[in-house]
Amino acid sequence: MKIRETQLEVDRFYHIFNRGVNSKLVFLNHENFNYFLGKVKLFLLPYFDVYAYCLMPNHFHFIVKPKTETESSQDFKKLGLHSEYCFFSKAIAKLISSYTQAFNKVYHRSGPLFESPFKRILIDSEEYLRNLIIYIHQNPKNFQNYKFSSYLAVISNHETSIQRGEVLELFSDCENFIECHKKEINENFVKDLKL
Repeated sequence: MKIRETQLEVDRFYHIFNRGVNSKLVFLNHENFNYFLGKVKLFLLPYFDVYAYCLMPNHFHFIVKPKTETESSQDFKKLGLHSEYCFFSKAIAKLISSYTQAFNKVYHRSGPLFESPFKRILIDSEEYLRNLIIYIHQNPKNFQNYKFSSYLAVISNHETSIQRGEVLELFSDCENFIECHKKEINENFVKDLKL
């Protein structure tokens, strides 16, 4: 099935990811990372629960669960997302488009910044969800100290928009979450991702 025809359904987990056109950098500095996260708050958080994320210099990963329509559709029209059929996909597209426009303006460039369309994979089991959370957090070499992923938000007590309680419940507790992240992900799991 073509990606554009795959609609995101409420209360299901998805791995959302995308990379720069030709694998080029899309985040050049901390300001870019922070600006993108600000756009995430505006365009994703009203409509999705976020379980994990990682922003890398040339790509990003999110694990999200679309909220029920009654929760998410209140501000739908305010953001210019008119088609209910593509509601959640359009919110993600709006995030990418908004960031791209700002990036292009600042760096005097034109055209797409990210590959189109963004990639999405339905997460169909709890084991897959746990492994994917670990995989996403382990993207950076020094993931335990990396500022632009949800790993630190999950293990801290600071206020966060990440679904910390639900994530820790998947791993039983914070101690096990940390221990599981110390192990390498099975090589076959990574190959199956087809990123």
